[in-house]
Amino acid sequence: MSSRVRLAETREDIARCFPVMVELRPHLDEAAFTEQVLRQQREGYRLAYLEEAGEVRACAGYRCSESLSWGRFMYVDDLVTASSARSKGHGGELLDWLVAQARSEGCAQFHLDSGVQRFGAHRFYLTKRMDIIAHHFALKL
Repeated sequence: MSSRVRLAETREDIARCFPVMVELRPHLDEAAFTEQVLRQQREGYRLAYLEEAGEVRACAGYRCSESLSWGRFMYVDDLVTASSARSKGHGGELLDWLVAQARSEGCAQFHLDSGVQRFGAHRFYLTKRMDIIAHHFALKL
């Protein structure tokens, strides 16, 4: 596993991930971000980040769970590399860390959703040997 990947467990580490995470989730508010991550952590969410030269270059929010359809699985809620650090291997290193983490936690499957417009991300996931297995439907309430 990569020694450059760590879990954000303190308020300070969580806050350091915000400038990268907001590139994927532009609706997030900096002031509320840390509190929301802390709330989600109480429900099993974890925030991992890859650091290089003292800067967060990529981060991923994920959780492990179990379902009848997938058995034990890891679901990646968020995966983003800073735009200034893309195509330098950071996203691949973080994804490989996540897969290794899923295996070490006894997960039989690894899942994530990606917006239909994110063609570059889709090419990346396909090169990582991931398959497109479903359409995701949503209803705002």
